[in-house]
Amino acid sequence: MHFITQSIHWLLANAQSIYYLLAAVSVFVAVLTYRKNSALERARWLSSLYSKFYEALDLKRIRQALDENSPNSAQIRELVQQQDSGFTDYLNFFEFMAYLEACGQLSRKDVAALFDYYVRVLSKHEDVREYVRDDRNGYGYLKKFLPRFSS
Repeated sequence: MHFITQSIHWLLANAQSIYYLLAAVSVFVAVLTYRKNSALERARWLSSLYSKFYEALDLKRIRQALDENSPNSAQIRELVQQQDSGFTDYLNFFEFMAYLEACGQLSRKDVAALFDYYVRVLSKHEDVREYVRDDRNGYGYLKKFLPRFSS
């Protein structure tokens, strides 16, 4: 009985310290959980972006056109001037990705791991860069994003 009384007295005397210790452990566990959930959410975003980019037929058509044509080619100039819906969808895809990177949902490392080549291909075409830089077209995030991936 004496042991129980001493234990209760010790707990009461050290309650504040015990509380602080438990709070610190709780904060540590919360930070670990947050980091794990953030990494999982980034992986979901990347998986979704990957699927959309590599499986959508319109994006594939534009991706091939940009990849197969040399910079300043007549085909790319025509694609840009006509504002082909597949072309604008392609740019909107990268605008969204640039937005996600700007707000911290994706890291530059994530983006580079999956899309570096295609961002560089997009960036190599002067007509495309000019189109993106034109504020009337509404690609503000992509305008800031592209120069970081220029060769």
